[in-house]
Amino acid sequence: MSSGKTELIISDVSKTFGKGQKAVHALDHIDLCVNQKEFVSILGASGCGKSTLLRIIGGLEKPTSGSVTLGGRRVTGPGSDRGMVFQSYTLFPWLTVQKNIEFGLKQKGIPASTRSQIAHEYIERVGLKGFESAYPKALSGGMKQRVAIARALANDPEVILLDEPFGALDMQTRSLMQELLLGVWEQSQKTVILVTHDIDEAIFMADRVVVMESRPGKIKETIDIHLPRPRDYRVRTTQQFLKYKARAVELIRNESMKGMNIV
Repeated sequence: MSSGKTELIISDVSKTFGKGQKAVHALDHIDLCVNQKEFVSILGASGCGKSTLLRIIGGLEKPTSGSVTLGGRRVTGPGSDRGMVFQSYTLFPWLTVQKNIEFGLKQKGIPASTRSQIAHEYIERVGLKGFESAYPKALSGGMKQRVAIARALANDPEVILLDEPFGALDMQTRSLMQELLLGVWEQSQKTVILVTHDIDEAIFMADRVVVMESRPGKIKETIDIHLPRPRDYRVRTTQQFLKYKARAVELIRNESMKGMNIV
């Protein structure tokens, strides 16, 4: 799915929180290039710095050293060229599904008729037709995340950043949401970076899986995923998928044992 054109460049990024003896070294010299239209999963044990890296890409955190550039422009803060979806349901409870999706478009000054047209397009894409006037309190967890994904896509960013977006969902809903997101991604042709600790999810979704070391976070290994697209649940039973999974499990297990000081 990658076009081969480098779009996002993470160059020698390190991040330290605090100073002195209380300093926490979250990231250590991260180098990563993400191509246009590529789907990259960042996989790692809890506390490895993967969410911190995503927040730096999103402009919500500043690196202690190094830089992030998108399309040749240095990232210095949040911007409309990057859309973020978090694990928590970050919807406005006082707005309907449609108005939540339109929110960013309204901030841009896009006319109401155009906002409505764009919102309806993405409502249909994520399977929420008929729920345009519903409020978040009436939606299930999976439906709320579909609204959040639709809202991010409606703003037409260059890159979608996903921070454990399905972590709070039950296993069956999570699996269906993964397939839905892949279908939407194949239509939208956006660059996507997904942070997850779920090995199956990382492999199922991505063109590449970037496996992180434990703190301080470093890139331990990158696994290129050569599985046919479009994908559905059946790909998880193939020998190639299981081979990728075995390698990822070994890497994550070794890092987890290091974190627990198990030799």
